[in-house]
Amino acid sequence: MELVFKPGQLVVIVLRDPREKYWGTLLGLKSSGISQRGLEISQWEQVLSLVKGGEIDQVSLGTRFFPMHRVESMYEDEAHLGVESMAETFFHRTGLSPQVFLEVKSVC
Repeated sequence: MELVFKPGQLVVIVLRDPREKYWGTLLGLKSSGISQRGLEISQWEQVLSLVKGGEIDQVSLGTRFFPMHRVESMYEDEAHLGVESMAETFFHRTGLSPQVFLEVKSVC
């Protein structure tokens, strides 16, 4: 079975040098790297608290390009062995759709 990642999927990207993890929407995947809109997982609890408290404007999301030489792995955000996906956790704890939260907002 071939695993195919498509733009719009929620993914977790694990980077090296330095080791970091990012959760968000996959925007693009090329041999040169990965584009994603999301946040660093180290900020997860703080972000959930801000969104739940109605302070969504205090959350700083980023649209990033990760060069392939830094990518250790990428996996789809999905439930596994009875553990919720990050998207499910986000929805249950904030009441907001993760897709709406991660949506690119246009600036006029």
